[in-house]
Amino acid sequence: MSDDITVLVVDDQELFRAGVAVILNAQPGIRVVGEAGDGADAVSLVEELRPDVVLMDLRMPGMDGVEATRLIYATASPHPVRVLVLTTFNLDDRAATAIRHGASGFLLKDTTPAQLTDAVRSVHAGNAVLAPADLSALLTTRFPERTPVPDAYLTLTDKERAVFRAVARGMSNAEIAAEIFAGESTVKTHVGAILRKLSLRDRVQIAVFAHEHGLLS
Repeated sequence: MSDDITVLVVDDQELFRAGVAVILNAQPGIRVVGEAGDGADAVSLVEELRPDVVLMDLRMPGMDGVEATRLIYATASPHPVRVLVLTTFNLDDRAATAIRHGASGFLLKDTTPAQLTDAVRSVHAGNAVLAPADLSALLTTRFPERTPVPDAYLTLTDKERAVFRAVARGMSNAEIAAEIFAGESTVKTHVGAILRKLSLRDRVQIAVFAHEHGLLS
């Protein structure tokens, strides 16, 4: 169906790819549209198939998942794609770099089928798939340097900056709404404005932006 979340599975182990495809294809509203065994094939298939979500293994021969993620997001596309990286190591340096390049989070390979399905739906909705504390640890310890605040940030209103900081801390729309005494629909409007003004893709990238420019201290 046209409303299905389409997924590309990228891993150098054929058996793992097949297992993930079986799990996801069994879920309503999710459809695996392709598989790739290395990063180069993944980049080509993203261009060809325009999937909604890419499950990207990080450690592959040839082009790895980190470089593939960078290339996917370096190419402007009218079709938004969310990359969810797969790793065997929690708080992995490669996962941190992939998130800096645009990935929406990471998932351990020993995750359960239910967690995998929830993760695909979550990144498709624009959410992060890692705890705020994990994201903060990744960005602070792996990338401690800070860069000047871009002029675009200065165009945010006071209310948008408050929402920006709350999103960067990992708060949900409901939590933010309670904090700023507004409705969730208003929070969503503010988040949309923030993403547009800062040319960011999702809430994960708001957190990355905040850490890179020292906007949480």
